[in-house]
Amino acid sequence: MKIIEPSVELVNKIDAEEIMRHIELAGRVCYKSESRISDNSAEKFISNIIKSGHESVIEHISLTFKIICDRGVTHEIVRHRLASYSQESSRYCDYSNDKFGGELTFIKPCFWTEDDENYQLWKSTMANLEKIYLEMRKNGARPEQARSILPNSLKTEIFMTANLREWRHFIKLRTADRAHPQMREVALKIYQILNNKLPVIFFKD
Repeated sequence: MKIIEPSVELVNKIDAEEIMRHIELAGRVCYKSESRISDNSAEKFISNIIKSGHESVIEHISLTFKIICDRGVTHEIVRHRLASYSQESSRYCDYSNDKFGGELTFIKPCFWTEDDENYQLWKSTMANLEKIYLEMRKNGARPEQARSILPNSLKTEIFMTANLREWRHFIKLRTADRAHPQMREVALKIYQILNNKLPVIFFKD
């Protein structure tokens, strides 16, 4: 059994300045103010249109993240309809296979420390489920059958592609204090990357 932390990776190799120029060019069509484009006009223009609520302009750029998290978190992620997804399939992936090291991988819950009794109960439950899954596979159960016992804590990988407006919406909802702790943990990692790459668009408002 393997226990890991969740992680996120921005798949695109992005040029922030080019993205800003692209958005400004699209946005200025609305006002026919292309003549006002200069080497340093994009930041102020984009900041103003976002503040005015004219966020459709930033839909012209999409980004993809590879997210490693537990399956419970992905059930929340895929509720964001204005995005595209490709996810690791527990139906077709055989976790007893050497490709997976013949073991299951689980995502460590962020809300318990390792010395917490609940964490120890969780850990022993995951170990027992792994044992049963592997026994079922040895007994001839297909991966799509054995997966019926797999928990939310099972590690999964999902690619999510969305435009910048939807990423802003995603971050606003999923980093809120009321968000599920594990969902918030993942969303904050995404926010930190986007805030670093495109701070004019991804600021805390």
